[in-house]
Amino acid sequence: MENQRQSTLKSRFRRVCVFCGSSPGKNPSYQLAAIQLGKQLVERDIDLVYGGGSIGLMGLVSQVVYDGGRHVLGVIPKTLMPREITGETIGEVRAVSGMHQRKAEMARQADAFIALPGGYGTLEELLEVITWAQLGIHDKPVGLLNVDGYYNSLLSFIDKAVDEGFITPSARHIIVSAPTAHELLAELEEYEPKHSGVASKLTWEMEQQLGYCTKSDIAR
Repeated sequence: MENQRQSTLKSRFRRVCVFCGSSPGKNPSYQLAAIQLGKQLVERDIDLVYGGGSIGLMGLVSQVVYDGGRHVLGVIPKTLMPREITGETIGEVRAVSGMHQRKAEMARQADAFIALPGGYGTLEELLEVITWAQLGIHDKPVGLLNVDGYYNSLLSFIDKAVDEGFITPSARHIIVSAPTAHELLAELEEYEPKHSGVASKLTWEMEQQLGYCTKSDIAR
């Protein structure tokens, strides 16, 4: 029975990048969701890539994954590494020179992305990887853990943008949303990209000059 359970939870992802708040949030459901997501990653033998540190939801999900015996990689800009800013380190820590490099390195390391509830930073990271998918820079799944409807207003905005012609219906498909970690990971496992990437028409010289990873780095 145990072998059957393990086979059903076998994931196609080796590493998942989690974006989330450096605050625990006011609703205990957000903290519980972070813990449940960590447990789901452990059950599926998935390693974690995240923004580093041990505070807020970031600390909860990383500690659960680390305690479960999976590898945890925290990518932190050097300016945010002091303990009073991010707390104690968990797992492996990779220092980068800035926020742009942080996002590119997290994307390069991960096979999929999940956003827990968070603020400006979480939203900025999330929208960048969605945009990269829209452009065809990667085909990695992007999931919203929509705990207690936290992201309902964002999803409404995106649907409005589709209705008004700013986002194509195929690009809307990039975002996978579910209320629980179990449901979200199950949907991400089944994700098949449908968008039409335009990255082949673009040059990436500017990104490289700014210190970004190349398209091939992020895509792999």
